[in-house]
Amino acid sequence: MKIQLMSIAVALAFASGVAQAQNTTARQVKNADEDRIEAEYKAAKAKCDTMKDNAKDICQKEAKGKEKIAKAELDAKTNPTPANQRKVQEAKADAAYDVAKERCDDMKGNEKDACQKQAKASHERAKADIKRADSKATGTSAGTGSTSKTSK
Repeated sequence: MKIQLMSIAVALAFASGVAQAQNTTARQVKNADEDRIEAEYKAAKAKCDTMKDNAKDICQKEAKGKEKIAKAELDAKTNPTPANQRKVQEAKADAAYDVAKERCDDMKGNEKDACQKQAKASHERAKADIKRADSKATGTSAGTGSTSKTSK
């Protein structure tokens, strides 16, 4: 009886050690990926420092957008839930919108206004597409007001 209990105790200790080692390894991989994303962002931002005026602003928006997308993709990779997949799509839409708005700053007058309206319309269309795809995945219709999330 004592031998069986000892065997069980040793087996449980070994199993928990293996599980803990797997958690540690997964955490180390995620930390390494986060460090890589941060390094890529810093390198892209440093590249922007050589630019001037609005080109620099556009470059910085692109770098920040890529960082946000990469972080959302990492979260979706480590925890593949529909909510995290939606966050990836939202990060892509938001990044594209931020860059498009910044590009409009090079324009003046009616051209700038039209550019900003087009950027906003594209962003709203992308958000609606994400919401529609999300509602199809969950089996609800998009027009029922079944979500309590409000837009910005």
